[in-house]
Amino acid sequence: MAEKVQEKALPANFKHIVRIANVDLPGEKAIRFALTNIKGVGLRFADAVCVLAKVKRNTKTGTLSQDQINTLDKIVINPLAHGFPTWMVNRRKDYDSGEDKHLVTGNLNFVQENDLKRLKKIKTYRGIRHIHGQPSRGQRTRSNFRRNKGKVVGVAKKKAAPAAKK
Repeated sequence: MAEKVQEKALPANFKHIVRIANVDLPGEKAIRFALTNIKGVGLRFADAVCVLAKVKRNTKTGTLSQDQINTLDKIVINPLAHGFPTWMVNRRKDYDSGEDKHLVTGNLNFVQENDLKRLKKIKTYRGIRHIHGQPSRGQRTRSNFRRNKGKVVGVAKKKAAPAAKK
């Protein structure tokens, strides 16, 4: 007995793919979850963007108008210019310029790589830990992080002493 599953009819202007911040977002998802597909945008940030753009968070991404998409795009790319709180951006007091910024997608990867290169070059503690592939935020290493270039390093057991002869 095969029953037909009725799908909800999509509006005529429904878009299956919406492009925001040079990232293709699925039109079937709610906008708050679709925005998290952009690297550098989390759920809390996405909710704040929706509030500033005056878009309901549970609205399907594909049903947004072009004006709403443009507004969301502008806010995600430059949130501080649209009244975003500085404590929510992901790069406060940038090392080079001293400005507060919010980086997304490729810019975020580029800046993170440059930061690590700088730390390694000036041989800070964190830089040295990154060079050796060790954790750099104070975790214990006795039982965790037991890898050496992809291979698991086990515990070396002491050999049993030969039994005393009587």
